[in-house]
This record gives sequence, C-alpha cells and structure tokens, in this order.
Amino acid sequence: MGLKFLHLHLHGLIRSSDLELGKDSDTGGQTQYVLELVKALANTTEVDQVDLVTRLIDDSKVHNDYSKEREFIVPGAKILRFQFGPKKYLRKELLWPYLDELVISLFSFYQKSENKPNFIHAHYADAGYVGVKLSQFLQVPLIFTAHSLGREKKRKLLDAGLKINQIEKTYFISKRIKAEEEALKFSDIVVTSTKQESVHQYSQYCSFSPQKAKVIPPGVDRTKFHHIHSTTENSEIDNIMYPFLRDLTKPPLLAISRAVRRKNIPSLVEAYGRSEKLKRKTNLILILGCRENTLKLDSQQKDVFQKIFEMIDKYNLYGKVAYPKKHKPENIPALYRWGASKGGLFVNPALTEPFGLTLLEASSCGLPIIATDDGGPKEIHSKCQNGLLVDVTDVNQLKVVIEKGIANNSQWKLWSSNGIEGVHRLFSWNNHVRNYLSVLMDQQNKSSITSHHLVSSKVA
Repeated sequence: MGLKFLHLHLHGLIRSSDLELGKDSDTGGQTQYVLELVKALANTTEVDQVDLVTRLIDDSKVHNDYSKEREFIVPGAKILRFQFGPKKYLRKELLWPYLDELVISLFSFYQKSENKPNFIHAHYADAGYVGVKLSQFLQVPLIFTAHSLGREKKRKLLDAGLKINQIEKTYFISKRIKAEEEALKFSDIVVTSTKQESVHQYSQYCSFSPQKAKVIPPGVDRTKFHHIHSTTENSEIDNIMYPFLRDLTKPPLLAISRAVRRKNIPSLVEAYGRSEKLKRKTNLILILGCRENTLKLDSQQKDVFQKIFEMIDKYNLYGKVAYPKKHKPENIPALYRWGASKGGLFVNPALTEPFGLTLLEASSCGLPIIATDDGGPKEIHSKCQNGLLVDVTDVNQLKVVIEKGIANNSQWKLWSSNGIEGVHRLFSWNNHVRNYLSVLMDQQNKSSITSHHLVSSKVA
C-alpha cells in the first residue's frame, strides 16, 4: 500500500487551479507551495492519497469554488473543505476561536481506519494547532512548516514602531506564538526552506529541537517557469503595460508580491523616485495581486497602495510606473520572461523573506535578481550567483544597488545564465519531492524501530 498524506492549509483562498494570488494578504506564496507539493506527491509512485484540508467558505464576496466540500486536484489528490466558524470569509487572525470546531470534525472524519493518513503536514501556526491535536488522536507523525514565524513578525513590527497592544489587537500574536511553540514541541519533523530559518528564526522558540529540522528547499515548476520566450507572449504583456508606460522598450524593474507592509514595496518606489538614472533608463512594474476597487481592499492593502500613490505623485513618476489591476496566472511566468527579454531585473525588497520562491521563478526564466539580504535570498544567491543582495531598510542603498544591477550588460548576462542553470540543478520540484519523501521514510523507519524495541521490552 502506498502512503497517505493529510496536508492542513486553513486560511486564505485555495483551489485546484487559477489561484487568486495576492487577492488578499492570506493568499500568497504559501498557498502556491502547498498546492504544488500536493500535486507533486500525488504524482509519485510511493503515494496513494493526498488530502488537502482547508476551510469551507460560503460568501458572495469570494468565488463559489470555495464553498465546495470536495474538489478534485489530480488523480490521488483532493481538497476537503470543512466549515468552522461563520460561513463568511475571515482573515487568518480571526480564525483562532473556531479551530476546535475543525478538530472535532477531523476526529470524526479520520477515525475510520481506511481514511487514516500516514503523515499529517501542518502549514502555518493555525494548522499547527489543529495538527498537534489530530496527530495525537490518530497516533501518526506530525510534520510542521511555519512558513513565517510569529516571534520574527513581532520583532519586525516593534522595530517598525508599532506598540505591543496594537500588534496584539491586530495579529493576535501571543496566540500564534503559543500555537507555534506547541507545534514545534509535538512535531516529529520541522521542514524549513533554508538553514538560516532553522538557525536564526526557529531557534527563538523554547520548544524547538534542532535535530527535528530538515532543510528542504522548495522547487520550481520548470514546465511553466522557463527562459524560452515568445513574441506573442511579449505582446500580451506589452498590452497590459501600455496604459501606464510612455516607453515600453526600457528594461523593467519587476516586483511581484502581495500588497502587505512586510513586502516593503513603497520603499522600492521611493528608491526608484530618488534615482535620475533609474527613471531615465528603466520602468518600474508592480504586480501586487488582483483588485476590483482599491476602496474595497483591507486596511493593510489600502495603506500600502496609498503610500505607493503618494510616492508616484511626490516624484512625478507618471508614465514610468505600472501597477495593473488584474492579471491571469499564466501571465506571471510570461512577465518574468518579458522582463528578461528586455534586460530587466526582478526586485524583492521584502523586510523579511523566509525563502523567496519568486526569486527562483524569476531566475528560472532568466531574469536576474536584486533582493533583500534577509533569510532565504542569502542561500539562493550563494548557490546561484544570480544578482545582488541589499539592506532594503536603507532606501539610498537600495537605489545604488539597483543602479549597479543595470550598469553592466555582460554581468547581467552572467547572472541570467547562472540563475537558469542554478535553479535547474538545485531547485527542481523533482529534487524537492525526492528529498521530502526520503526524510519522511527515515522518520517512519526510526518510528518502526522504536516501536519494535518497545514491544520487545514488554515481551521480555
């Protein structure tokens, strides 16, 4: 019999295709990673079944796809949606009072032996809370991936000048940190994207055991993210940018992220605005999710866009900055290739970046990177040599490094080829899943040996 997995991804919007990445602050890189991992596992010969459990949402403000109790992903993998709390969509910070409802529903669903998974993998603190209780009830190993950590977020928010009572009121940070401590205490494996995460971030937790940490860098789907561009694809992206830009021939500085404070996009706009060289030689492209109406965004997104618009006005950047309202999922790899074909750069100015999957996507498409010197980008850069790192808290330094990135064409070509080759060699989905399954098999073998010794000692 093949392996059975249960993946818990409880917040945001997730479905089998056409992910609405950037629609809100809860639907981003984690969502994409979990869906791709589920698909990749289901496509291996070792795995029979993968269940992806998330929240059932019945709300006119979101697509009715999220109200389906079951959804097919690929053969062997499905989404199971359970209602907990009100039917309407809620941001992740408001889900804590309702998580025990999900625990009870999952107890009932998985107590039948034919449904019981071999492994539970909890993604983020809310899923960690549920995963701990369910793994103990079912007596199966728990894998935990935080994706981002509450203690690190609290530190950054305090550094940014927020008061502790503001942080608690908005983010329920103490509940999150407590859930992370519990998940780290009771998990059998902690999957991290980089060694830096393990050494500098997870180590802030009393319950963290370094021996549990397994570094398994995420993979890139190279059937989507490749460097072979087409004129048709480029023309489609040109059409998206045409309403914003006076000169479409200039190299683009491309940023793709959610419109949240942590991503630090207003600082990128300011760095661009301060540079006569960048304004003269490049365009700035901001892909910040899809939006119908800025007034309908949540308060954090409104704040980010307000600051961006203020910077555009302050430095008179009209005709130089594009911020499209909508894009299709297939536009994302096309945007990377479009940027590479014009000699541009991908810029990630995030204040914290646990990994930085977009950096790998861009590099796989031949687009060099300028990235924050925090977290995952350090390891990606050290392995791929595909651009430059910078202290993004210093706007003038960010400006100087981006200017350096476009200064030398032969250097740009070397970064581009290094990125393509490095991602192909080190960051494929095949490598990721092979490593993932190898780690889990080792754990299963250790558990079997431990169980055997326990039984033998009892017999003796």
